[in-house]
Amino acid sequence: MNISKLLITAALAAAAGSALAEATYPPEAPFVSSKTRTQVIAELEQARADGSMNYAASAYPVLEPVASTTTRAEVKAELKSDAPVANRELDELHDNVGH
Repeated sequence: MNISKLLITAALAAAAGSALAEATYPPEAPFVSSKTRTQVIAELEQARADGSMNYAASAYPVLEPVASTTTRAEVKAELKSDAPVANRELDELHDNVGH
């Protein structure tokens, strides 16, 4: 008896929830721009020219790429000299990277 009441309650709750979920949120309102693409690009170029952009160039540093000075052979030799790693094949290590 209690199980049937519980099932009926769950079915009614699911039906009520699906009935309320029909409306989209937020309501879809079409966006109409008042400027053309050319006008926006012109404003951006003007802001860059007169320095009125809202960010500092120092906030976005240019990072130099890092070049490794260690050769592949040196890395393999280091792996073979490491006791826990030395007993495993390098291909097995390669397959398990990140797991």
